[in-house]
Amino acid sequence: MTTAPDELANVRYIVDDVAAAVDFYTTHLGFTLQTNPAPAFADVIRGPLRLLLSGPASSGARATPDDLADAGRNRIHLLVTDLDAEIDRLRQAGLAFRSDVVAGPGGRQILITDPAGNLVELFEPASR
Repeated sequence: MTTAPDELANVRYIVDDVAAAVDFYTTHLGFTLQTNPAPAFADVIRGPLRLLLSGPASSGARATPDDLADAGRNRIHLLVTDLDAEIDRLRQAGLAFRSDVVAGPGGRQILITDPAGNLVELFEPASR
């Protein structure tokens, strides 16, 4: 398998409320709405990432086996240039975080969840 340079990376998130998820990603995280045959499904884009928001009536949600519904600690990873400014902006918008800021050799990160509880990591790379 090969990926064309202009091809988007697609990630599916299962959500309880498609409209709330679209609002969260477009209002707070800089995504643009591409299609929205709600209430079953919508997709939003940020850079090369196409996020598929699948509601309970979507085929993607129905295809998930019950024993895998809560598997893993997967999340999308969004680069930011000023993590502290993003934290302040999102807190002022009334959003809560799921972790404290964690720093490591590669940079700093914090976790937030969308309205369905899917994790989003905001990551500021370390200065090189």
